Amino acid sequence: MFTKIYEKIKEFIKENYKELIILLAVVLLFTIELPYSIYTPGGAVDLNDRITVQGEYDSDGSFNMAYVSMVRGSIPFLLISYVIPDWDIVKAEDITAEGEDMNEMLEREKLYMQESMDAAIINAYRAAGKEVTITNTINEVSYLAEEADTDLKIGDIILEVNGEAIDSLEDLRNIVEALEVGEKVDLIVSRDGKERECYAVTYDTSDGAKIGVSLLTTYEYETDPEVTITSKASEAGSSGGLMMSLTIYNKLVEEDITGGAKIVGTGTIDIDGNVGEIGGVKYKLIGAVKNDAEIFMCPEENYEEAKKVAEEKGYDITIINVSTFDEAIKKLEEINSSN
Repeated sequence: MFTKIYEKIKEFIKENYKELIILLAVVLLFTIELPYSIYTPGGAVDLNDRITVQGEYDSDGSFNMAYVSMVRGSIPFLLISYVIPDWDIVKAEDITAEGEDMNEMLEREKLYMQESMDAAIINAYRAAGKEVTITNTINEVSYLAEEADTDLKIGDIILEVNGEAIDSLEDLRNIVEALEVGEKVDLIVSRDGKERECYAVTYDTSDGAKIGVSLLTTYEYETDPEVTITSKASEAGSSGGLMMSLTIYNKLVEEDITGGAKIVGTGTIDIDGNVGEIGGVKYKLIGAVKNDAEIFMCPEENYEEAKKVAEEKGYDITIINVSTFDEAIKKLEEINSSN
């Protein structure tokens, strides 16, 4: 029986080998990835669909989170990028940290997204005068330097370093910088819900002894009223922080700071309300205009680029630049009062 099957397969291949070769070539073209990615104009996510606050106020307008679309660098898409305007090729090394691959970068960006959600909630509740109580601080490994000698992994939660509890990156830095180069550091971490013993070895840098580890901080907290943020598994990054914080704030206060407008924007936010620079503002602005936004909000550092793109493309859209969460609220209130 197996002989007959083998003969039939062999005969099929002989009769169709040209088509099979073409099919294989097409599959390889789309599956083999080169060390590039392609940025394309993205879109906007209406955050009213993602964020709910118990007893929230209604809004006539909307806050929308701008995003960039990214295509992995297979040969056909790289060729298409030479034809379609605003499809730009970027080297993988330009969007990943030293020593990490694209998958590690995406894992790190998911951590950043959680950090931005926490900061957005805390800022919005504080600004609205509502109750938010931080009950726990979580310090997670977000980056490991290529030269790091350690068995830590991205996503590990640092609990103790050399027997001392860790509350912040500053705590870790102070312990490490007091050590000699080449000393072993003993760490207790939480990984996949279980405590583990890990190690790292200090090495010399221009800034003193380091172990090549970066941390980001997320929080556990209680709010009154309750708030819920949902996200998709494919989403990552910290650039939605500003718009999430404005959406939550607008649901907590009686005044509608959208003024009835469709507002698309981008910008990171930290727990102190500082708005930070983002990448890909060109693609986010293009996506905002395609989604009929009336106002585009961006960090101060990205304003000149956004303004230049708008002028080159003849966009009729109001661009607001901000450095802090409080400034964002103030500028929207000023626009509303002048209308």
